[in-house]
Amino acid sequence: MFEFDQYLGFLTFLSILTIGFWLMIFLLSFVIPYWLTGSLMEWLQEKKDGRKEVPKRK
Repeated sequence: MFEFDQYLGFLTFLSILTIGFWLMIFLLSFVIPYWLTGSLMEWLQEKKDGRKEVPKRK
């Protein structure tokens, strides 16, 4: 069976694996869509502001 240090190593491995899994789920479901939405809104705002400017004629 397992010795105590092997048991602690196994629990550490499972903890790191679980933390990585939930971090990946969090990033894919919240952080990345938030970042993409913000950059899309900023790009649209810059495009809208650019249309308002009238080009100067010589």
